Amino acid sequence: MVELLSVQQMYAADRAAMAAGISGQVLMEAAGRAVAEAILDRFGAQPTAVLCGPGNNGGDGFVIAGHLKKAGARVRLALLGERAKLQGDAAIMARRWRGRVASLDADVLDGAALVVDAIFGAGLARAVTGRARAVLGTAVDRGLPVIAVDTPSGVQGDSGQVLGFAPQAAMTVTFFRPKTGHLLYPGRGLCGELRVVDIGIPSAVLSEIQPKTWLNQPAIWLPSWPPLRAEGHKYSRGHAMVLSGGAGKSGAARLAAAAALRVGAGLVTVASPKGAVAENAAHLTAVMLDPWRNSAEFKALLSDPRRNAVCLGPGAGVGKQLRDNVLAALSLKKAVVLDADAITAFAKARKGLFGKLHGNCILTPHQGEFGRLFESGGDKLQRTRRAAADCGAVVLLKGPDTVIAAPDGRAVINSNAPPELATAGSGDVLAGFCTGLLAQGVPAFEAAAAACWLHGAAAQRFGPGLTAEDIAPALPAVLAELRASVK
Repeated sequence: MVELLSVQQMYAADRAAMAAGISGQVLMEAAGRAVAEAILDRFGAQPTAVLCGPGNNGGDGFVIAGHLKKAGARVRLALLGERAKLQGDAAIMARRWRGRVASLDADVLDGAALVVDAIFGAGLARAVTGRARAVLGTAVDRGLPVIAVDTPSGVQGDSGQVLGFAPQAAMTVTFFRPKTGHLLYPGRGLCGELRVVDIGIPSAVLSEIQPKTWLNQPAIWLPSWPPLRAEGHKYSRGHAMVLSGGAGKSGAARLAAAAALRVGAGLVTVASPKGAVAENAAHLTAVMLDPWRNSAEFKALLSDPRRNAVCLGPGAGVGKQLRDNVLAALSLKKAVVLDADAITAFAKARKGLFGKLHGNCILTPHQGEFGRLFESGGDKLQRTRRAAADCGAVVLLKGPDTVIAAPDGRAVINSNAPPELATAGSGDVLAGFCTGLLAQGVPAFEAAAAACWLHGAAAQRFGPGLTAEDIAPALPAVLAELRASVK
């Protein structure tokens, strides 16, 4: 499992390492050496401009410059501020530098093939302006590869937001563990290749920090994956139900239903309004079909205890009927996935919904739908965490940097979604994956995390030309690889 740290947690890791007897100088030397090695590994020894800031990030820059010079690179170093005003470990590393220290000016870029951005780190709290912005902007305009130390200057390490300006990096080298801002856009896009290097901080310090955010990977949810048993049968793998929209709007439900079946639910039924029965029947084979006319009939369909998970929202249409169906499912304490219209339908009735949600529910909004139910202040991770705590359910806030949060504060950030997933119906497939996993007894947080990762992996497997109908059929190859990896 890869922990994602906040800026404050990274500071705490540094302090814990120093309390364990590792000096700040040793950590800074290790950080600078590791960045230099990463640069040499990818780019070789080339003429390099090292841009240093007035804090510890600048201290790393002095160490980097020294190691690049030893490796045979021609190095020019420029400092934002005065050398005499450097403090602590940064001042010590500056005294060890045996070259010229220029003032931060675009002239330092002349003749350079690479630029090391060691001006500001992840803890930056103000906009990048003045000479720092001018020089970094010139480097970008000249097309020089930028290697960022910790984060590209201007990218806030918690939120990934840009403070004033940030350069596009070819590579970012950070220390010990990634920060959440490395995974959240726009910071993620500006980091380029992200390398996380060991600088000697013991992993044991994580027990003091107790992070609750992780990179979404199989290690998070594979322990909860339901095993296939020789004595098992279709009912032991759960029965998922998907609410269909009316005639002409039933395709989304079929996508979700097919996905629920493909991810392993033993049985899947589409609950169809009478007017869409023929339309659904023309397309369904392994997925079953049950008609309903009103919420009482829909609730009766769900009352079978073997039907243990239900997906509501894809193509369902916004209105009282949908709200009644959602509340019916929740009253029966089924595992519930609310997607699309099922979220929008409660835009003016959120209190009535929040009072009925429980820990075995997953909400899967995109940003627009999210804003209809939840407060939008803060970064994406903060928003999602707060939403999960407010509503008492797992919230999966979709996007290229999907965030999944549980009411207890646990969160993951997903990183494997290819741009091809920006296609109509892909969210319906994701909702179906969530529902199919809930039907098999996977806890809601792990089900949402697994569904999101599998969704991205299947899309990657298919590649260019992807449509929503291609995602679920691409899943078996992904599942086969997962099964082989745990043998």
